[in-house]
Amino acid sequence: MAINFEITQKDIMGRLGKLRVGDKTIKTPLLLPVINPHIQIITPSELEKMGVEALITNAYIFSKSSEFRERALNEGLHSVLGFSGVIMTDSGAFQQSVYGDVDFSNSETVAFQRAIGSEIIVPMDIASPPDRTHEEAEDELNITMQRIREALQIIDDGHLAAPVQGGIHTDLRKRAGHEVSELNNIFCPIGAVVPLMESYRYKDLVKVVMAAKSTMSPSACVHLFGAGHPSMFALAAAMGCDVFDSAAYALYAREDRYMTPQGSYKLAELNELPCACEVCRTHTAEELKKSEDKERLLALHNMHVTLAEIARIRQAILEGTLWELVDERCRNHPRLYDGYLELLKYKDQLEKSDRITKRRFFYRGKESYMRTEVTAYHRNLSRIDTGDKALILIDGKDGKKTGQEDAGEVLLFKPPFGPYPPELKETFPVGQSEMPETDEDMFRSGCRGLKVLVESNPNTKFTIFGGEEFRHVIDDELAELKEKGRFSYV
Repeated sequence: MAINFEITQKDIMGRLGKLRVGDKTIKTPLLLPVINPHIQIITPSELEKMGVEALITNAYIFSKSSEFRERALNEGLHSVLGFSGVIMTDSGAFQQSVYGDVDFSNSETVAFQRAIGSEIIVPMDIASPPDRTHEEAEDELNITMQRIREALQIIDDGHLAAPVQGGIHTDLRKRAGHEVSELNNIFCPIGAVVPLMESYRYKDLVKVVMAAKSTMSPSACVHLFGAGHPSMFALAAAMGCDVFDSAAYALYAREDRYMTPQGSYKLAELNELPCACEVCRTHTAEELKKSEDKERLLALHNMHVTLAEIARIRQAILEGTLWELVDERCRNHPRLYDGYLELLKYKDQLEKSDRITKRRFFYRGKESYMRTEVTAYHRNLSRIDTGDKALILIDGKDGKKTGQEDAGEVLLFKPPFGPYPPELKETFPVGQSEMPETDEDMFRSGCRGLKVLVESNPNTKFTIFGGEEFRHVIDDELAELKEKGRFSYV
């Protein structure tokens, strides 16, 4: 295949990967800056010097350009743009969705993209906006799938991207994910999500992406079309999105908007420039506001911030701390936080992709006990055989001092995970976890793990020592088991 995707590390559903496009290999997660040949605030060659390995431009704009069409056909995109990395082209579907019908058929745009040397080619898919009814979105999905199949007759060497559409209807997104995987496409953009992000509907974004991911091949490289602001990259990466494209760095600069990983500021509101990039360290806020080159400088800053966030996400995936980064980023906006809480509901889907061991588990509040590390630990407690008798030491006391020397198997207890054999004290997640003082939410989570252990060992007589402060929580979480006499207190 001309496009190949190799996953080298995982955390949650996020992946570090190597995307091979022809004879070029680029690392993911990956940012594709959007380039308009007519408006280049930062040139492709400058982006390449900043470490950009791939970019995206629009085939429709090139096809209608009196200045660039013939040059692109004769010289190729790489020569025209002065860029040696991977170049992806969009089909013109965006223009079609915004401005109505465009004078460009599916087969024409696919053939044109091939002719100008695009390395990742997108068919003329239909991006169904959120207000589409199920019937309307299904009709548009049918057309998109028909066009993907038509394009595969022209681009049969693996360079075709297969967009996953379906509007906000999760059953259609699941169907689309399954169908593009059946066609053996490696590069699969999830489209029509820009309206959700523009209206801060991150909860719906999570539903759409997780639905599509549930049926897509795990070997597919997933491009989240139009996800351009760094504040939501971590959330998207946690759902398994590998590629992002951004025109925001330039569009925001045009509006005097200064990007940070936590959100954006109007330049006029800033007295300081809270960034370590070259622009911010060589200009004061007042100098930037008055600069004749303000738009370009802001675009450079915005690009630096965007690239830095991609690097930060790659590092978090490598060391197994992506959950902490998601938590930090999503607390910067209430709607992002809604998306974070929605993602936590998909524990079964997330657990299947998450790694077994990580660098640490850092407790950051009640959301932490809904994370995959905790839910997976609870599930695995069913594998522990506790024999005829077992003593649970809630407060970490020495079992010999409880008056229960003949209590059988001795297990310790650490919220939010619950019971664990002493042999696992130095292993992940129990040993590599940082916790504040135990509160009721943490303890209640640990009791859910205790419940799994007790239910999984019906022939064991359990004795619980300690934890007087939270015994009402134990009674609440294990009420039915207490009525059946499955455990007693000391």
